Amino acid sequence: MPRPTGPTNPVLRRLVRELRTAGKKQGVKLWLDLAERLERSRRARAEVNLSHLNRYSGERGTIVVPGKVLAAGKLNHVISVAAFKFSAAARRKIMAAGGNALTVQQLLEQNPSGKGVKLME
Repeated sequence: MPRPTGPTNPVLRRLVRELRTAGKKQGVKLWLDLAERLERSRRARAEVNLSHLNRYSGERGTIVVPGKVLAAGKLNHVISVAAFKFSAAARRKIMAAGGNALTVQQLLEQNPSGKGVKLME
């Protein structure tokens, strides 16, 4: 019997299904692209440092990371970051800068149209 491919985490699988459904229903390519990126193997998913987010985001921007946010670097402005996972230190630094650390599910509920959201990889 062949081994299963793709993520085996039931929470991640449910999230990918919800992203695909929302993407098709709303006609938003962002959610479809995010679902595809989250379906990759764990090693192929993005790991983004705060310094990278600080460099490529604007004040009060919203960024989604299809993977994990790490704490290297610091934030100089307020941003909202949605990701599948956060390191504890990254979450603290985002909150200390006045930003929001959201799950992808929370972002999908708050902004189903995906307007103003940047995908960071």
